Amino acid sequence: MLVHTFPTAIGPCSIWWDGESVTRFMLLTTEQDSVDPPAWLQPVISRVQKHLQTGGEDFADVALAWTAVTPFQRRVYQAALQTKSGHTATYGDLAKAIGEEPAVSRAVGVALGQNPWPLLVPCHRFVGANGKMTGFSAPGGIDTKLKLLAIEGNQLFAV
Repeated sequence: MLVHTFPTAIGPCSIWWDGESVTRFMLLTTEQDSVDPPAWLQPVISRVQKHLQTGGEDFADVALAWTAVTPFQRRVYQAALQTKSGHTATYGDLAKAIGEEPAVSRAVGVALGQNPWPLLVPCHRFVGANGKMTGFSAPGGIDTKLKLLAIEGNQLFAV
């Protein structure tokens, strides 16, 4: 796997790839290694930079290395891609979107916490029941989650 680290409005991010798919993405990285990205990845990097400044980008078309996750995680992540910038949903909503009972919402939350592509797969857009803010696995935790939601124009969580 190769990695490229690049600047954004909120701090450095890193993106890993193998062949023509993204294997990992990290917000606010401390990754020091970096090689020049291939041509196919450059537009993704530009879109991430734009999104972290003004919001509104959609990453559902990015080629992700789905073989790196379990079938359940893949279902969760693909459904999460349907929650667009500026919107939030609950873990229970996401469980329902993949055809599961609300009791599966805890497993959905665990899957989102293991997301290898935060931001690209928008795990930050999911909140607990009744809008309760819950953890976020990226550096900065909930503060970073709130910042991302505010960038996306979600005024309920503006910081």
